[in-house]
Amino acid sequence: MAKKNNKKTSKSKKDLAKKYDVPVKAVEPDADVEIIDDGMASSEAPLLEHLVELRKRLIFSVIAIVVLFIGFFFVADQIFLYLLSPFERAAGSIEGVRLIYTAPQEFFFTKLSVALFAALFAAFPILAAQIYAFVAPGLYKNEKGAFLPYLLATPVLFVIGASVMFYGVMPLALSFFLSQEVTATGGATIEMLPRVSEYLSLIMTLIFAFGICFQLPIVLTLLASIDVVDSKKLKSWRKYAFVAILFVAAFLTPPDPISQIGLALPLLLLYEVSILSVKMVERRRAKKEAALKNKEQTI
Repeated sequence: MAKKNNKKTSKSKKDLAKKYDVPVKAVEPDADVEIIDDGMASSEAPLLEHLVELRKRLIFSVIAIVVLFIGFFFVADQIFLYLLSPFERAAGSIEGVRLIYTAPQEFFFTKLSVALFAALFAAFPILAAQIYAFVAPGLYKNEKGAFLPYLLATPVLFVIGASVMFYGVMPLALSFFLSQEVTATGGATIEMLPRVSEYLSLIMTLIFAFGICFQLPIVLTLLASIDVVDSKKLKSWRKYAFVAILFVAAFLTPPDPISQIGLALPLLLLYEVSILSVKMVERRRAKKEAALKNKEQTI
């Protein structure tokens, strides 16, 4: 039994030394409890306290969404007109943009959806802050520093993905759909008259699809941080990733080649960026391990 306890103690020392970037000999025999208490924002809290804290963060998040939803509802018309910008660029002028609604309540519910969409988008910084406030007390100091950049990069990449879709892919896709209209002198006229609810559903789906897909570097870098993937594996999976990206692009976008290519090409580029990001994580980890070995050898 004594040998088992010694093994556990030495293992605990090694873990603490690696986590806090200090030599193993510098860790006192009973320092593991003290260091853990110093590195954590609080000690192990009972389950009830965690549930109370979670409830508090959820209430803050819901209040923020509700307040923003009410505010955005009063300007839902202006937001919807702004979302028509890709349609206007595709049609050439605002006079060429015509939408309809086929039920008395359709545009009202569309404005509710617009307000909720805008509220969720604007509330993301608040939601991210609440997530971090809930998770942070359970993290070590070095883990907090590693977690925060990912939290900040997530909305940035989401906005970049949504912008690529809104200002680049969507006008080209709508131009393709408008080119299918048929206008014949003395014959039948086939004209695109989208419903307001269908247009909003399409553009919201594409914004979220592009925004979420642009999180690929963050996901792969996080997986590399916990040793699930490495740069060699990602390189060897490149051809499978290419097929998977084409499948995802075909599934998430309308059945036109422009929007599918518009999502697939950035994702292929982001996959290569992810490989570079994973290499940086590996180099950083190797430097820390080398520095730790040097410290142990000097003592």
